[in-house]
Formats: sequence, structure tokens, C-alpha cells
Amino acid sequence: MIESNLVEKVIRSALSRGGDFAEIFVEEKTTFSASLDDAIVEELSSGTARGAGIRVRYGDTTGFAHTADLSENGLLRAAQAASSLAQNSSKSRQIMALQERVFSPIDPLKNLPMTIAKDRKIELLKHLNDAARSAGSAIRQVGASYSDSLRRFLVANSDGVFVEEEQIRTRISISAIALGDTGMQGGYETVAMTKGFEIFQDLDIEQMALKAANRAILKLSARPAPSGQVPVVLNGLGGGVLFHEACGHGLEADHVLKESSVYAGKIGRSVASPLVTLLDDGTVTDQWGTFHHDDEGHISSKNTLIQDGVLVDYMWDQTQGDRTKRDSSGNGRRQSYAHLPMVRMTNTYLMPGESTPQEIIADTEYGIYVSQLGGGQVNTATGDFVFGMTEAYLIEDGRITAPLREANLIGNGPEVLANIDAVANDFSIVPGTCGKDGQSVPVGCGQPTLRIKAVTVGGTAGA
Repeated sequence: MIESNLVEKVIRSALSRGGDFAEIFVEEKTTFSASLDDAIVEELSSGTARGAGIRVRYGDTTGFAHTADLSENGLLRAAQAASSLAQNSSKSRQIMALQERVFSPIDPLKNLPMTIAKDRKIELLKHLNDAARSAGSAIRQVGASYSDSLRRFLVANSDGVFVEEEQIRTRISISAIALGDTGMQGGYETVAMTKGFEIFQDLDIEQMALKAANRAILKLSARPAPSGQVPVVLNGLGGGVLFHEACGHGLEADHVLKESSVYAGKIGRSVASPLVTLLDDGTVTDQWGTFHHDDEGHISSKNTLIQDGVLVDYMWDQTQGDRTKRDSSGNGRRQSYAHLPMVRMTNTYLMPGESTPQEIIADTEYGIYVSQLGGGQVNTATGDFVFGMTEAYLIEDGRITAPLREANLIGNGPEVLANIDAVANDFSIVPGTCGKDGQSVPVGCGQPTLRIKAVTVGGTAGA
């Protein structure tokens, strides 16, 4: 993207006023997106954004500047701006020699979406629309969206890191609205992976659309959800986001070091049921939160956070790692070149257990089976959370029976982890977009089917 001699020159310029650390991050991102609303193309956009971010750190002070000017003069101006913002007066440190450039290209077997005609992408959306409407006359509105991106970045720093990487992502989704005597209900499906257009070789578009539409139709006959403390069974496609939000953010080192996490100071202590092993893993093949190197140039890794209920580690970026004299865990991520990196999750998931999903359901005399969770709110300092159940069913006498109207799950992350009393041997990861401090990054959220023996449900019927 830029030559190594210019990279080194920029880093030296960034440290010309002194500092402990300097970094250059250069990015080029090409995107395409299209959306369809009731068979009409509502939005179509494409473009390429390029730029660089320069970071200088001195003690706990960070100077940061970004620019869309990738000329030598533009980069050096940004380096000087970052240097002045760091406000330091130490001697200029000697930078380590840049390592031989590590290049992680896209797998040549992947079919670059940028080479596919936009009309073919729009045809996929029209196929989704037609298939969803074929589910029945109750379907009154259908929306579908498609997006793909090719991201190239280079990151180098004064510690000698020199990495260049290419990342590809493709996403398609559908939402269907059904109308009945009880009002309107919705269903949606999303598929998103770090794959190219080959994602559609194994994806049954028609079944994806019918699944969303049939979910919306089924919810028209839903009864009010019970309220109060009840056992809850979360399936693999529905519950991963709960553990991402209610537990994962509290295991990010920046929250921990600020003591704004309920998990601060608890390494080596039991924080969950012995059935719980929680990992953050940026190496899972093709998943939405997967990459070879993070946005600070550190190799992606598989990090065990909770082992058999015991807290064993947190997630680290370079800044938090330097403060505690430990290595980054490959969790330094940023939304774009115009943003500072911070500790972020990748693919966060609970490991499977030994029971079958059928055994867990049969062993639950009364409770709620959750297939899909919606948005929610979490307090990382306490672990308290509220999540919406967008698809749920009643469990009676060990069988899944009636669909339930949307309601809330209300609880506390550590308490939920402690109350997991059954874990199945199935497993699923679903894609998501994680927001933190104004930045959004792609992540994966995964789990097996599991049971929480008691969670508060904010329904409208008595438990």
C-alpha cells in the first residue's frame, strides 16, 4: 500500500518530539450495498475510502491524527499533528527495525464480490422477496439487504510490527412482516461471513426467506409470555448475543483496568457454573468476527476467558497490555483508519457440553425456549441486563408448545453464568455488529443450547 521506507519515515517523524510508541495504520475499503423494500430497490451505494491514522503514545497520553491524503507530505503532516497532541518532552526513542512485512492475502479460492455484476446481487434480493411472499397472504411487507466489502490495511509501529492484510465480508438479510387479527409480527434472518460470493453456493435463499416469513406468521398466534422467574432454554442461534453483551464486555481489559467491570480482580475465582467454558476466538474459519491479524498487527488467537467456571484471563489490546507488562491477545480493533484501536471481542462463544438439546427440553417441566434474542442494554460495571426475546415458545411437560409474544429477559451476567445447569452438544455462531464508544465492528456470538435454571421474564401473563 505504501513502501517500507516511507512507513519508517512516518514513524520516526511521529516520535520526533519524543514518545513511548508510534504507529501508522493505512486502510483502503471498497464497499457495495443494496436494499429492497417490497420488490423496489430503495438504496444502492458503492465506493472506496482510503486514509491513514497515526498514533503516538507517551505515558497515559495519546496523540492521534488521521488523513485521507496518502502522499508523503500528507502522512508526515499527520505524524507531526499526532506528535504534538501527545504533549511530551521526552527524548525521541529509537525505533526497532521493521520486521519483514507479513502479508495475509485473501484466499484465492474466494470469489471476490467486487467482480460480480450488481444486477446479480439485486436478483438475490428479488428472489428473497418472492420466496418470503410465497409463504402466505399474511405477509404484507418484505425487506431485504445485501452488502459486501473488501478491506486492505497496513499497520506498522515503533516496536517493529509490519503487517499488511486483506479481509473480505459478505452479508445478506431479510425481514418479513405479517398482519393478522392480533396485529403485526416480524421475522428476520441474516447470513454474514468472511467469505466472497461463494457464500451463495451452499446457501438456500428460498429456505432462508421462508424461515423469516413463517416465523412472522407463526407469531400471529402467539400468546402472552409469562412473567416472573422461570427456567429459560436458549438455543444456539438465539442466545450468544446475551453472553457477548452481558459477560463479554466486562472481560475487556480496558473496562477491567478502569474497575468498571464486575469481573475486575477475579482471575482464578469461580464466576460461573462448572459447565461454562467461554472463549473469544478470532480464528474460527469464515466467521463474521474472524481475521488473521488485529488492527494493531497482532496475530489473531483463540483465548480462553472462563474455564470450567473459573475466570482465567481477559481480552487485551496493545495499550492495555503495555500498561500491565503483558502481550496483546489479538483484540485490538478499530472501525476505520479514522478511529483509535481499543479492546474488542472477535467471535465470543460458550463451548458445547454433553447433553442433547432434546434431553434438556425433556428435562424442563415448565419454562421458556428462546430461539432468537433482539437488542438489549447492559451495565458492564454490575452485569445487569435487559434483552428482548423476538422468538420464544412455552415449554410444558418437557415439550415445546405455544409461541410467545415478544417480552424481555431481565437479569445479571454473573448470576446467569452461575445458574446454567445444562449445556448441550450442539453449537452455532451468529453474526452481529458490536458497538462501543462510538465504533462498530463485526463480531460473532456463539453457544450451544443451554438452560438457565431461573431468569426474570418481563411478560404480561402470570408465571
